[in-house]
Amino acid sequence: MVKYSCEASHPNKCAKALGQDLRVHFKNTYETAMAIKTDKRGNPMKLQAAKQYLEQVIEGKRCVPFRRYSNNIGRTAQAKEFKATQGRWPVKSCKILLGLLKNAEANAEQKNLDTENLVVEHIEVSRAPRGRRRTYRAHGRINAYMSSPCHIQLILREDSKAVEKPKDKKIIRLSKKQLARRRIRVGNDNKA
Repeated sequence: MVKYSCEASHPNKCAKALGQDLRVHFKNTYETAMAIKTDKRGNPMKLQAAKQYLEQVIEGKRCVPFRRYSNNIGRTAQAKEFKATQGRWPVKSCKILLGLLKNAEANAEQKNLDTENLVVEHIEVSRAPRGRRRTYRAHGRINAYMSSPCHIQLILREDSKAVEKPKDKKIIRLSKKQLARRRIRVGNDNKA
């Protein structure tokens, strides 16, 4: 059993998926995961919206904004959607995340959860041990040719229906001074 970095808020209403030592760039995958973590309003992104977004990135219609690992990243007009200037289209990262989302969706179906109401509760990308290869240079030298794989874990949660707050009468909050004044008015009749 693999450890997840956080516990599901409601284990019977959640579905998990995990990928370890995936041969895909850590930095690209991190930025792609952060793009599907929340929607524009800051709410957890719905599963269907996340899948649609990743497919649009693969087609080149939308970009992934690069915010943290943004050194030497080119600018694109598509990043304006996210109030950013830098963005890319990491196809391999999108395909792997799409596969993980589909795996988590299948796990949710196995638990008899409503797949239309699933949202991304938790997604994390962490570095995996680097892979070593070698490249041959001029004059008989050899340099390292390292890869930067990553681990990905995600938890989908079934979004609960929003319940409206009952309309109660407005509660009047009074300070100690206001309460003391009210007591004097009520209790003191000044009978002479």
